Amino acid sequence: MKKVKVAIVGPGNIGTDLMIKVIRNSKNLEMHAMVGIDPDSDGLARAKRMGFVTTHEGLAGLEAMPEWEDIKIVFDATSAKAHHYNWSIVEKYPDKRIIDLTPAAIGPFLIPPVNFDESHNVRNVNMVTCGGQATIPMVAAVNRVAKVHYGEIVASIASKSAGPGTRANIDEFTETTAQAIEQVGGAAKGKAIIILNPAEPPVVMRDTVFTLSEAGDREAIKASIHKMVEEVQKYVPGYTLHQEVQFDDIPKDQPVFIEGLGYKHGLKTTVLLQVVGAGHYLPEYAGNLDIMTSAAMATGDRLAGFF
Repeated sequence: MKKVKVAIVGPGNIGTDLMIKVIRNSKNLEMHAMVGIDPDSDGLARAKRMGFVTTHEGLAGLEAMPEWEDIKIVFDATSAKAHHYNWSIVEKYPDKRIIDLTPAAIGPFLIPPVNFDESHNVRNVNMVTCGGQATIPMVAAVNRVAKVHYGEIVASIASKSAGPGTRANIDEFTETTAQAIEQVGGAAKGKAIIILNPAEPPVVMRDTVFTLSEAGDREAIKASIHKMVEEVQKYVPGYTLHQEVQFDDIPKDQPVFIEGLGYKHGLKTTVLLQVVGAGHYLPEYAGNLDIMTSAAMATGDRLAGFF
């Protein structure tokens, strides 16, 4: 299969890490262009040194270049506001698709091992958030065995791995992730919390997933979770269970109150995760950024088969 040429918009840490991943690991994608708006950008300079097409005039600058014709997939690693503009350009070309790593969420949420088959024909897909990519597979794993009433995730990341974009979009992070817990994970109600841990040396990404579901076979739920971990590990090798899955009964005569759902009882499942980055460009403790770029590349690799 001939490799599909891609462009990355946003030459910051995420865009640069994604570029390195595409060069080193992608089976079906060929790095072709890096797009930015700052002529002094380190990411643009790196891409240019490596022989790729570059422009500091935004996606419109690339659109005006002859290389634009050959590009089929655009990765957007900019901002929610910029994504609206970038999509307005890509949308005009039926033969091109965009993978959105921002909180814009113009297109449907996509978690590769959970709902790729439902979204592969959409021209604009959204990669949710780092916390969503790490935890929603676990909510979905429980939900395919026992209906999940409530899913709550707590994502703890190293403060050093949270750049200005993350810090400026904390509200969007929690809202987007909560929506995706419901829409993709299958929970009737979702909640997301992010913690920026200032510890030195920086700690790796840790995620805690709580679900309250109907009563279900614990061994079947555990097996479903382990299978899902293996699916994520195919593109994020540093994704592991930090401890074994834990279960607690919430008895009918001692239900818990969940806002929007009322009183609920059933089975509480706790999943503790750790995400260590691959260290391609970003440090290993930045697993939160690594899982986003890895999930985006995995999505692009699979989408390439549809060109």
